[in-house]
Amino acid sequence: MELNSYSGLPNERVKAANGIDYAYRDTGPPDDGAGVPLVLLQHFRGNLDNWDPALIDALAPARRVIAFDNAGVGGSTGTTPRTVDRMAHDAIAFVEAILATGGPGLGEAPGPVDVLGFSLGSFVAQRIALTRPALVRRLVLASSAPQGAEGMHGWASEVIGAIGNPETSPEEYLSVFFARSEGSLRAGRQTLQRIYGARSADRDRATDWATREAQYDAVCTWGIPDHAKLQRLGCLRMPVFVANGDSDPMILPHYSHLLAGLIPQSRVKIYPDAAHGFLFQHHAEFAADVDVFLDGP
Repeated sequence: MELNSYSGLPNERVKAANGIDYAYRDTGPPDDGAGVPLVLLQHFRGNLDNWDPALIDALAPARRVIAFDNAGVGGSTGTTPRTVDRMAHDAIAFVEAILATGGPGLGEAPGPVDVLGFSLGSFVAQRIALTRPALVRRLVLASSAPQGAEGMHGWASEVIGAIGNPETSPEEYLSVFFARSEGSLRAGRQTLQRIYGARSADRDRATDWATREAQYDAVCTWGIPDHAKLQRLGCLRMPVFVANGDSDPMILPHYSHLLAGLIPQSRVKIYPDAAHGFLFQHHAEFAADVDVFLDGP
């Protein structure tokens, strides 16, 4: 059976034990009940519509893929927390709720799942893996940095100026998510067309200013230098794939190498001529790399 494109999936909702109604989209092989789902965690100010459909469509043939709005974001109810730790607990509540709809019965331990976190979502993914390690089989960290790393307190003024204003332009998005080369910018324009042009009806609710403020508070707290927090990543025992673009101005690629050095079972890949949105620019290659990683020994 041919899969529906991510751009045409319905917005669904599930109520979790924490009282939040989560908005989500769910795709993948229709009869693959035994596979491990891949749960996606979105970037700063992003909602369901900010995933590149080309990336989701490249991931979905091999596995169930679930994208969702965390508490207070987009179409989900509740209030956006001001800490990554609270965001992680809210994300765990969603995973438990979505697995319960077609998985284990009451009283059974849910999971595990694979988790792909992008940017702020990768911070949340780290906290999920540290808080509930039995829930996470494998972890993908895209455009990521560890908590407490030197130089991560807030973002450069040109970055937060581009993505932190009430209204952001396509040009500002391109300046952060894609490199300055013509090839990367062309890929960026194609990404924008897929994100904003492929779906006109039943779009997700846009993130509001309160979410922006709460998420940036969480980002700044995450970035307060504290080298003791770096050592916690040594607790992770699941395989981890760390990736970024070589020209990311938002989360510099050297943090990918720092992460990989702190996590025992990790591998790292830096994609060429790409920035924060490398996983959209190189969607086919990245999806293939994720497939190999998730299916690996």
